[in-house]
Parts: sequence; C-alpha cells; structure tokens
Amino acid sequence: MEVAVLNITGKDTGRKVELSNEVFGIEPNDHAIYLDVKQYLANQRQGTHKAKERADIAGSTRKIKKQKGTGTARAGSIKSPVFRGGGRVFGPRPRNYSFKLNKNLKRLARKSALSIQAKDNNLVVIEDFNFEAPKTKEFINVLKALELDTKKSLFVLGEESKNVYLSSRNLKKSKVVGASGINTYSVLNANKVIITESCLEGIESNLSK
Repeated sequence: MEVAVLNITGKDTGRKVELSNEVFGIEPNDHAIYLDVKQYLANQRQGTHKAKERADIAGSTRKIKKQKGTGTARAGSIKSPVFRGGGRVFGPRPRNYSFKLNKNLKRLARKSALSIQAKDNNLVVIEDFNFEAPKTKEFINVLKALELDTKKSLFVLGEESKNVYLSSRNLKKSKVVGASGINTYSVLNANKVIITESCLEGIESNLSK
C-alpha cells in the first residue's frame, strides 16, 4: 500500500512510502481488539473505591433489644445493614482491575487497529518535524494545516520530538506518542492517525515480529 508523504503545511511533497501489508493491511481481528481495549481501560481504573461494612461502622455492639417476646425480628447490633446508618452488605473494596494478555495477541490487536485506519483512509504520513521551543500555538497551526483542529488526532513521532509533545499537552483532542507508545485504544479513538516517516520503520519492525 502506497501513501503520499505530506509536510506540516498539509501539502504533498511528491514522495510516497510503501506501507507493510503485514502491519497495515491485515484482516482485523475484532476479538483481539476487544481484549486489548478492555485491558487498556481496566488499567486506567484506580480501584480505590471502598464502602463501610458493618465492621467499619462506629457504634455500640450491645444487643439493642431482647431476643424473644417483642413480636419483631431478632436484632443483635445497631450496625446491622438492615438499620439506617448500618454497614453496607457486600460493598466495593479496593482492588486491582488489571489483567495480563499474551504479547502476540496485543501485537495482533495493534496491527488490526492500524489496518482499520489505513483501510478507511484515516492514516496520514508526514515529514519529520520539531519545534525550537514548546509552543501550543505552533502545534495548533499544524493541526489547522492538516484540517485536524476540530477532530481527534493521534501523532506518532520520533523520540527526539519532545517539544512537539510538550506543545500538545494542553489540547484535549490531540495526543502525541512515540513509536513504542502506540496502543489499540488510542489508534481507534482517533479520527486521524498521523505518523512521521522516521517512525514507520520502527512501527513495522516492532509489530512484524
């Protein structure tokens, strides 16, 4: 698959690059995508939720009424869940939601996500670029030139593009990652995926293993 190379002004440079069919042209595996996205979202959860159960409630433990003869149900403690102010039954406890996935499955999921974006013409290859200093305004100008200022975008840049990364941090709809930072969720969540020329080889070598 051949893709035209653009510059940061959105104009065609007249050059084209060949995308590997092993990475950008496979038949997407929906189940692999589902599992990888599920793991990514699970890893974002803090898992610090906690409800007070009867052992955590402050209160007397004396028996509040006699066992028999009242005509009502038996009751042993005011901290019982059946009373107002009592503990919660089976409330949430702190837990870790993360789970492991096979490396080959994660690699397949990322290749599937990139293939979907390539098939839908949502993949853009641009020349390598960097800023002399971190400036959000310069990054916004790049987005406008590529007609991405109102869309969600994922930029995959070289490791030396630190100023570009710093320039994009205040923008909610744009995300900048390195070639090793690609994940299935970010690829599919973007309306456009923009990859620099220098990153293509690294992406293809990482995902073709």
